[in-house]
Amino acid sequence: MKYKLPLIVVDDMERSRKFYEDLLGQKVILDFGENITFGGDFCLQTKDSWRGFIGDCEDTIMFRSNNFELYFEEKQFEKFVEKLKCYGVELIHDVREYPWGQNVIRFYDPDMHVIEVGESMVSVVRRFHDQGLSVEEIAERTQHPLEFVRDALNEKFQKKLIAVKFADETK
Repeated sequence: MKYKLPLIVVDDMERSRKFYEDLLGQKVILDFGENITFGGDFCLQTKDSWRGFIGDCEDTIMFRSNNFELYFEEKQFEKFVEKLKCYGVELIHDVREYPWGQNVIRFYDPDMHVIEVGESMVSVVRRFHDQGLSVEEIAERTQHPLEFVRDALNEKFQKKLIAVKFADETK
């Protein structure tokens, strides 16, 4: 068995699609009208069609449940945070730096699903390197293996990530 992707229920497909495409840069790879799948490996399903799948459970379809999140990483985190301010989203919290050094922000999508956008860990590693930390210090601070830190500091790593992403998209 292979796990494929999460599905989130939305009230207004067009509004949600626009949000994920415009703000989060997601690209639709399958569009069935009441269900769309993004290349980032998650999909949206309309509330009415979902109700048809699970039965008339209007009271059990909850929004703003705060019990899961969709997580994204952004290489240009500061630019994303500036862009986010123009969208009028409801923030759960402003930018926070966690003990491993990653900056993140959480907010709600149009249907009140939690979205987390974090600074890419490659960017975190590079930021710490620019601040003068050694490879070993960066590995300890970020809680990432030395190999990851070394790779993140190696420009070839970026090409490797692109190749892996491309291979995953063609599966």
